[in-house]
Amino acid sequence: MIWAHPYAWFLLLAVAAVLAWTIYREQEGRAALSFPGDPRLWDQPLSLKALLGRWAGPALKTAALILVIAGLARPQGITSRVGGLGRGIDIMLAMDTSTSMSSLDFDPLNRLQAATDTARRFIEGRVQDRIGIIVFGGAPELASPLTADYDALYQVLESLTPGMTKTDGTAIGDGIISAVNHLKDSDAKSKVVILLTDGRSNTGLIDPITAAKTAASLGIKVYTIGCGKRGQSVMPVDDPVQGRVMVAVDEDLDEDLLSEISQITDARYFRATSLKELRDIYATIDKLEKSQVKLPDIVSRDDRYRPLVLAAALLLLLEAILSNTWLLRWP
Repeated sequence: MIWAHPYAWFLLLAVAAVLAWTIYREQEGRAALSFPGDPRLWDQPLSLKALLGRWAGPALKTAALILVIAGLARPQGITSRVGGLGRGIDIMLAMDTSTSMSSLDFDPLNRLQAATDTARRFIEGRVQDRIGIIVFGGAPELASPLTADYDALYQVLESLTPGMTKTDGTAIGDGIISAVNHLKDSDAKSKVVILLTDGRSNTGLIDPITAAKTAASLGIKVYTIGCGKRGQSVMPVDDPVQGRVMVAVDEDLDEDLLSEISQITDARYFRATSLKELRDIYATIDKLEKSQVKLPDIVSRDDRYRPLVLAAALLLLLEAILSNTWLLRWP
């Protein structure tokens, strides 16, 4: 245990001075009226109750003051923990939120729900890594910057919906570049983009291959995940006349492009046609990307002044009760 404010103990000098003055006054003071009247009784020793009535109050107040001073000195318990090894990785999740991500491939979830559920599990498995989220349809949007606040990331994932960017198409190149821009200035030991999409690049300002080469030049890996079952799927669509109807959606995944993007950045391409496969893919990436760094030792301090202050308050309460009841002194 240590004292955070040891200079507070100098206040004991003031307490000692007051206590000495109190004792001096009690010994030197003389009553204005002698009682009882018989002088033979004046030299009789005081009873226990009389002694307590004279000294209990000052003693209790002095003890309370000492406890308060001890509290002001702020006692603290020290707990040390060796930092050990952690992972120093910055990861941007680039998630396709085009309208086709509402396709019902991962019963009972749609593609985007399966992607966000699996991304949440992936985040829960990280410890010291910073993670951010980019969403893209026909244009990219930053959903969350790099952060270690995983609770905030969970809230972002829950808020993702198909078509949220309000732009048609799938801009894979723009999504990669947007993620790269949020990683390029990072000083992390390893920088990774995990891009998930169910379509082919059909819009955007940046060609996906150019984006991949840019990422590679900055030492950023781009893992790509093709999401959706093979063949036709169904997607709910709101029709102004018929209401919500199911529409057939043909597979339109450009696996060759996604594989080339990963090869350029020294990463891997994966295909997920079920929820289990998607979870296994994220688990594989989690095992591949474990860059260990030395974490600083952790020293925690626990304040222990509260019991002292509580004890002082109880002593003052006890003194007030006794001085007004059993130890009440009349002039």
